[in-house]
Amino acid sequence: QVQLVESGGGFVQPGGSLRLSCAAQGSIRSINAMGWYRQAPGKQRELVAAIIAIGGTRYADSVKGRFTISRDNAKNTVWLQMNDLKPEDTAVYYCHAEVHGMDRYQELWGQGTLVTVSS
Repeated sequence: QVQLVESGGGFVQPGGSLRLSCAAQGSIRSINAMGWYRQAPGKQRELVAAIIAIGGTRYADSVKGRFTISRDNAKNTVWLQMNDLKPEDTAVYYCHAEVHGMDRYQELWGQGTLVTVSS
């Protein structure tokens, strides 16, 4: 059984920073893309940033220049460094991964971590 375990959310004032982490745990052969999505109240879940195994990245226009996604393939871990946070970044952030386990391929979601940006 493979699962994604997230950490790092919390409360921060506008202009502040937070770092989210997500570790894939279990019997894993490899992971394709890993990424972060977010869902604000009353809105659809949206892609924030994604990174493939060889390092290529993709960002939502709203976070370009402020957020940085990175990963460690040996640790099956992905991070999201969020700088210059704005109130509109407030949302539940979900980790996502395309995981090749020992016997099957799965698309997995983390449990979600709340990020609140407010003065």
